[in-house]
Amino acid sequence: MNSINGLPALMKREFRRLADRKIYWFMMILAPAFCFVFFADLLKQGLPVKLPIAVVDEDNTALSRQLSRSLDAIAQTEVVSRTADFSEARKAMQRGEIYGIFHIPRDFRQEVSAAGQPVISFYTNDTYLLPASLVYKDMRLQAVLANGAVQQTLLLARGQGGPQLQARLMPVSVDTHPLNNPWISYAIYLASVLMPAFVFMFAMFTATYGIGQEMKERTADEWLRLANGSVSVALLGKLLPQTAIFLVTGLLYLSVLYGYMAFPLNSGFFPMFLAMVLLVLAAQGFAVFVTGATRRNRLALSACALWGVLSFAVSGFTFPATSMPSLIQVLCYLFPVRHYYLLYVDQALNGVPLYFSWQPYVMLALFAVLPVLVLSRLKTDLSENRYLP
Repeated sequence: MNSINGLPALMKREFRRLADRKIYWFMMILAPAFCFVFFADLLKQGLPVKLPIAVVDEDNTALSRQLSRSLDAIAQTEVVSRTADFSEARKAMQRGEIYGIFHIPRDFRQEVSAAGQPVISFYTNDTYLLPASLVYKDMRLQAVLANGAVQQTLLLARGQGGPQLQARLMPVSVDTHPLNNPWISYAIYLASVLMPAFVFMFAMFTATYGIGQEMKERTADEWLRLANGSVSVALLGKLLPQTAIFLVTGLLYLSVLYGYMAFPLNSGFFPMFLAMVLLVLAAQGFAVFVTGATRRNRLALSACALWGVLSFAVSGFTFPATSMPSLIQVLCYLFPVRHYYLLYVDQALNGVPLYFSWQPYVMLALFAVLPVLVLSRLKTDLSENRYLP
């Protein structure tokens, strides 16, 4: 009998196994759904807002209070404390209650009126890198605006207005164009890669766990007999149902990201869907390869977990790969999520023609065919029901 004829029976058997075990419901349905809802809600505003800061106003004049109100009006910062005691603000920062301190010195208004050079100081708690950076940017912006307002007042008092005033305040006009993400939204570049990366991780775990359970429960020989002794058909019968479920999950992710949330998608939907298909296949291919190479279920699961976690660090979407050490720049191409990220940049953000992105597509396809290297070894383990925890 042709072994491929047993594929429908194998798939039916796998669907039954997936439905009967709660762990599969968790890895394939509940965990991806939780990650999606969590990160979609966490990043829905694009940038953190209402970051708490303190204003130390030692001058306490109309001008200093105006500076404080202007800083509070910026969406990303919220002045939660106004005090004339710097030590009080410092203690609040040490307790982690605020991310920054905006310090207006004593006699600030007097020095401004006398054309002096008052110094506005600001402090940030860089233990929390992201909020501290945003708070620093806003406080620096407010200091620049305050300086411009002071210069304008002084120049107008001297009768220097119109074009002359504009040339003194802003001698060089800067025209910025943030490409692909003009909103400077963290959601656009984080959620678009984080969520597919979770699909990748759960697909790896499910494939590795499913094969390991066959050997642990002593059903691997039965599974192989249904495939008429063909380990390739046996793997197809097990992985195709999982592939279908993860592709539905991935399709839902892409539809919400690029449809409902309207993230940039300059090349159309198909290139990113193709990338998602290859990412799921790459995850399963890598999982089968590791399972066959290690021959221990615990080691295989640990290797998949390590590969998945490291993917977030070396894929390049949080820290540029070009700034990593030379060895890491080479090794990062051993992670499928890295190639998905390159496709996301090329297709979703830059909208380049599809053929310019052939290399990441090919690399993902190569991960998908990795199991051919361990098929004979895996067949021996399955036929003998060899389980090594």
